[in-house]
Amino acid sequence: MGDSISAGLGIDLQKGWVALLGQQLNQVDALSDSSANKIHIINASISGETTSGGRYRLAQALKKYQPNLVIIELGGNDGLRGTPIRSIAGNLSAMISASQASGAKVMLLGMRIPPNYGERYTQQFAAIYADLAKTHDTLLVPFLMQNVVGKAGMMQDDGIHPTELAQPAMTKLVKELLLSKIKSQLDVNQ
Repeated sequence: MGDSISAGLGIDLQKGWVALLGQQLNQVDALSDSSANKIHIINASISGETTSGGRYRLAQALKKYQPNLVIIELGGNDGLRGTPIRSIAGNLSAMISASQASGAKVMLLGMRIPPNYGERYTQQFAAIYADLAKTHDTLLVPFLMQNVVGKAGMMQDDGIHPTELAQPAMTKLVKELLLSKIKSQLDVNQ
């Protein structure tokens, strides 16, 4: 569940980080030893999506797809609009709780915003993700675009959306966290 960052705005969707993640995870021997274990990723991201829109759409997606893992990459559009921090956190918290209640694990992908609304708001916004991950015991990538922002060729002309060149860097952050979690679970079960 995400916004334009995950919906691949301005790039070929098959070259976006979500599609790359699916391709790469299905190449990992421990995960794809048979077609029955093939990983299916549903990209339910919509450009312009907010946390309230994602919260509204989530129940139907959970029912339809019955996922084992829900990756949530939302909040950036809320932050750019100056949505109250409490509202953003409440929507994300409700999405995490609904996902966990359905039996899915949750991975939260943090975002950052420019300082347009002041230092206090910007800091509070950034803290939402770590606070929620701790409260709900979810996986967390603190900032999905940490290896992208400020690097040549990684951002589109709008300064908000990553280029096709940036997609592998974002994929790598998510994939490494997922694989480390899977490996730790395998080690515990052996």
